[in-house]
Amino acid sequence: MSHQPPPPATEQREKPLPEQHPKPASEDPAAPQRVQAILDSPSYRIADQDPDFLSQEDTRGLRLHVDYLKPELLLREHGIRHTIVVFGGTRISEPAVAERDVEACRAALAAEPGNTALAEQLAVAKRRAAKSHYYDVARELGRLVGCAGDGPQDCRVVVMTGGGPGIMEAANRGTFDVGAKSVGLNISLPREQYPNPYITPQLCFRFHYFALRKLHFMQRARALVAFPGGYGTFDELFETLTLIQTRKIHPVPVVLVGESYWRRAVDFDFLVDEGVIDPEDRELFWYAETAQDIWDSIQRWHEANGGSLFPCA
Repeated sequence: MSHQPPPPATEQREKPLPEQHPKPASEDPAAPQRVQAILDSPSYRIADQDPDFLSQEDTRGLRLHVDYLKPELLLREHGIRHTIVVFGGTRISEPAVAERDVEACRAALAAEPGNTALAEQLAVAKRRAAKSHYYDVARELGRLVGCAGDGPQDCRVVVMTGGGPGIMEAANRGTFDVGAKSVGLNISLPREQYPNPYITPQLCFRFHYFALRKLHFMQRARALVAFPGGYGTFDELFETLTLIQTRKIHPVPVVLVGESYWRRAVDFDFLVDEGVIDPEDRELFWYAETAQDIWDSIQRWHEANGGSLFPCA
């Protein structure tokens, strides 16, 4: 029987190759310095480890691709099938915090009773405190979603938020309360910001591009729930309504929480009367006030449209 040599070691050679040693100074005194200059040159960096190369205008396509791909692969790895997307104001805090803000403003005004700027700050703080019950509603909604299906370990439908404070924190916190997973899609901004502490750590992502973040919000969405909020909330709401209106996506339920707020913030009847949207576009959403109403109406919408909210396992 002929002798069969063993396979070579995967990394180490018995005798190093010539290129595994730099040219010594004994052969050329300037050689080590020249080799070091080559090693220090940006051109010698491996492409995927070269931040200067990756940040160029011409490599934007690569950045777009990885900005999408990293969250996508991790969401799949954790079995996240579908999401309930929750948006709302970052300035709407839990009731106890909102009341402390009111008291702080009241004390500041008492010290300077003629200060009109402080008087306006107190008025705004009171209006925020009046909306703070929505924090509790969003938190309860998070609990309901977290306990739905086969329980907290069921990842077929989970809460997804923008990862920030306020209403988004409340929704993530509700799922945290019951031991369920939830997702946060943060975005890099010029100033440092922090995700809320109730997102599942392995499911909190930070995007460079708003466009890719928006794509991930809609890709798995089984509903959008919009609480009172500002520009970010309006942005996501109208993005979703436009996609449904134009049938670029399969319609999903859209719930506006807090009818009195939304009717004043956006006069949809006026838009219909002005002829800039059709009457049927006013039917793309509905209003709700409580977490149970939100959750029940989402489930009824899916049942009425021929399917369960939860896909088959």
